[in-house]
Amino acid sequence: MNIEDIRRVLILGSGTMGQQIGLLCALKGFDVVLYDLNQEILDKAMERIGRKAKKMVKMNQYTEIQADQAIARIVTTTDPETAAKDVDIINESVPEDPVLKGKIFAQFDKLCRQDTIFTTNTSSLLPSQFAEASGRPDRLCALHFHDTSMTNVVDVMPHPGTSAETMALVKAFAEKLDQVAIVLTKEHNGYVFNNMFMALLDSALGLASKDVTSVKEIDRAWMGVMHTFIGPFGLMDSVGLDTVYKITDYWAQKLNSPKAKANAAFLKKFVEQGKLGLKTGEGFYTYPNPEYIQPNFVSGK
Repeated sequence: MNIEDIRRVLILGSGTMGQQIGLLCALKGFDVVLYDLNQEILDKAMERIGRKAKKMVKMNQYTEIQADQAIARIVTTTDPETAAKDVDIINESVPEDPVLKGKIFAQFDKLCRQDTIFTTNTSSLLPSQFAEASGRPDRLCALHFHDTSMTNVVDVMPHPGTSAETMALVKAFAEKLDQVAIVLTKEHNGYVFNNMFMALLDSALGLASKDVTSVKEIDRAWMGVMHTFIGPFGLMDSVGLDTVYKITDYWAQKLNSPKAKANAAFLKKFVEQGKLGLKTGEGFYTYPNPEYIQPNFVSGK
């Protein structure tokens, strides 16, 4: 398969990242299939995609016609056979569980063409953890997106069995999406940016979970010194506290780390209350006008 052959993209999982990636692909001219377990989830996803597209139009990133055409390129389905039909490339954004990822890839391996490329948007796992289960390890790699409203940087990462042809094709696909492809030569937890980013979140959560100071003060320290418009807890709200919790808890259990377990427990309280961040309107901050966007947040005046 050549890059010119990729026309139809299947997004597995219609959560925050699935929505962003699906809309990006549609805006760049690809036909998109959005797959999830039930239609209610998909309907809500399409509502959010529509709102995101309108926001892009208001910010003059796309015209209204371009946004409408992109939305029209997205179809939704709960039927795996329908989802897999004529798909050239898959990007997966299901929960961070290697067994679950392996099962869903194995399911679609039986339904997709032999040359369909499988990619995972996993934030914290390694493709090798579910490569064999996928049924096509040579055609599986990571294509990891960050928040597409904040950056156009993506990670392209192989596992030991990924073919060079797959890596080249996925890099070309990323570039077709106008993304800056950071290509890794081997597997590494957290890719490049996320490896550094998770160290920041780990430190910030450690300070908060030990009551060294408040969430607000931690963000003020980071924003004040680094001159950024958002701090680590605002960033966690943007990612989704459920996602940050799952990643933190997974590694806490895997590494049996007391610090990570304390961090996970701190996050769990917010998740159990449904305070997941930006997507629910409340997390560490309240949205759509979080305190950290106020002009005097850092100065405290």
